[in-house]
Amino acid sequence: MSETPDGVEVRPYEPGDEAAFWELKRGFELGLGAGTGGDDKLSTYEAKLTDDYRERYLSWVERCATDDPGCVVVAEASSGDGDANLVGYAFALPEEMTFIWDAAVLNELFLDADYRGTGVADELMAAVLDHARSQDLPLDRIVLDVDEANGRARAFYERYGFDHWGELVARDL
Repeated sequence: MSETPDGVEVRPYEPGDEAAFWELKRGFELGLGAGTGGDDKLSTYEAKLTDDYRERYLSWVERCATDDPGCVVVAEASSGDGDANLVGYAFALPEEMTFIWDAAVLNELFLDADYRGTGVADELMAAVLDHARSQDLPLDRIVLDVDEANGRARAFYERYGFDHWGELVARDL
């Protein structure tokens, strides 16, 4: 896809990415729990990260990436010695799910803290937007859910023209 000045390549998710992808997903979930809520939210997010959840989640990611190539992209950093590791990802729901919101859905975007502010998140967003534009959508828009307490993420999305559109509400089952 593209390479950032920081030596990070943004590319589609592929088989073999599972272990590193899961570590990023854990960072995403634990960051939500710790950064946007109290101890209850953190413990709730920690509790869901079981081995069973891991297997189910990674199986779903694999299905999504197979059914709609490009809906899951990763940022891979290469070191001088030839090693590479995943440092971020973005996940747009597959086209078959666009009827949930009648739009493209940015499900998750996460970047390792060491790579924030380097332009890598911009590369991930560009890949997601390109993919969303390729989907056959009932409404020509992309939506996402961002916690109002996550100021950094809100500022990032606002920079890309995301604006308040409705309100998500929740309750326990």
